Parts: sequence; structure tokens; C-alpha cells
Amino acid sequence: MQSSPAQLAAKASQLQAHLKTLGRTLVAYSGGIDSAYLAWAAHNQLRENMLAVTADSPSLARTQLADALQFAQEQGIPVEVVSTFELQRAEYARNDGQRCFQCKDELFTVMENLRQVRGFDTIAYGVNLDDQGDFRPGQAAAKLHHVAAPLLQAQLTKQDIRELARSAGLRLWDKPAAACLSSRIEYGRPVTREALDVVERGEDAIRALGFRQFRVRHHGDIVRIEIDRDELSRALDPSIAAQFTAIFKQLGFKFVTLDLEGFRSGSMNTLLPLDQLHRAR
Repeated sequence: MQSSPAQLAAKASQLQAHLKTLGRTLVAYSGGIDSAYLAWAAHNQLRENMLAVTADSPSLARTQLADALQFAQEQGIPVEVVSTFELQRAEYARNDGQRCFQCKDELFTVMENLRQVRGFDTIAYGVNLDDQGDFRPGQAAAKLHHVAAPLLQAQLTKQDIRELARSAGLRLWDKPAAACLSSRIEYGRPVTREALDVVERGEDAIRALGFRQFRVRHHGDIVRIEIDRDELSRALDPSIAAQFTAIFKQLGFKFVTLDLEGFRSGSMNTLLPLDQLHRAR
């Protein structure tokens, strides 16, 4: 349900008031719309008492890293890039239903060390109200590390955040949803630097063809390409299909498929047993 202008204004005021209570704050900042809006709002309220922290690892696409840093520069938001080493965790690399927990546990461990060294009071991240209805084991890691969730506390939905960002004149208000590269690899298939590199190169190539919202899903010898339904008719054009085939066979896939259901965030989660889905809530 879309918030009315009055409801949205009330939520924004609640967010601003809450941010002021957090003290000196580190914001986990990936450059997606949620974390970017949170970093912008925190900077507006806390000024020099906030720092955006971007975790750099092989699972972060270079285009995402570059855009995150560019947006921070445009808005004057202080940002620091730190290295995370989730790929060195066997529990992460084996790629089961708890991979996201391992990723966020690594991130928040690194940020907690930074918080203590720099004398910050709080770590915050950009989980929103809509995320509560999805499979997000990373939220369990956030709770374990006592990470603040200002957008959730203000009951902001993804649509709310986009509207607030649009009203604030932030260029990324309609930025396509993004997730780490590891989320493209089917559960049970080990996450490796090589697999992440193949996915990233494939997505860069699709982006160069002019597509905006898509995912490259790695299923071993098979690549499953998800294209947003608004763009799917163009992807079905034989000439575009031929380009997909050439791109992904060059990257080492034996079979190149286009998913006729189109892009859906978290589609890999349908492969998980129900007991794992319930355990992460």
C-alpha cells in the first residue's frame, strides 16, 4: 500500500528524530537505494558524526562500487572503503541457505572493529519494512551485532524510500534493485572468484546492450538470464538472443537460457528447502 503524503512526511520526521538519537554512527553503505538514502539522511542529521562504510570484496561488482563512491562524492557524504573477507569463510563459500548470514556477520564484525577504534556509538544498515517478508538471513546477523535499522524503525517501505529520494532530488531514486554477485550462483554451488568474475562480466555485457533490470543466474554449465518483464520482448528478439548466446558461450557456459518469467528478486530462494526458509525468519 502506498503511503499518503501525510503518512510519508510523518515517517520521514520519525526517521530524522531517530537518527539524532544514535550518536556517532557508521552506516553500512553498498550504494543501493536503501543504504544510499539512509547515508544521505544520516549525513543531513549528524553531519561530521556519521561515516558511510562500503565493504569491498569479490562479491561487489565494480560498477556498483564506482557508483556508490560517485554518489557519496556528489552529496558530500564521508565514505570509507574497507575490505571484507567473507570468501575466506568456508561457511560462506559452500553457498547454502545461510550464506547471507555469513556475509553480514563478516561485514558487521569489520564495522564493529572500526566503530571501537574510531569511537563511534552505533552501526546502522538499510533494511526496510518490505524486507521483513523476504528470505533475509543477513538480518539475523544484524540482530546478533545489535545493528540499528532506522528505515525499518520508521516503517519505511521500498516505495516510500524511492519517493523520499525522488523528492530530495537524489538521482538514484529509481536505481534498479541490486544484490551481491554471490546471490547469482545457485545454492550448493561453491562461491569462487572465478564464478563471481563470470557473472560480473556477463552482467556488464548485458548492461552494455542497454538493458536496465536483469540478473545472470549461474547454474554450472547453464546460465539463466532474467530480464525485467518491461524489457523482455526486446530480449526475445532473435538478434539479441544471438548476442546473449555469443556472450555467455565465450564465458564458458554450455547452455544459454532466457527465463520467461522475467526478473524476480531472490528467485534462487525457490530452490531452498522450506525448513531453511523458515529457520532464517
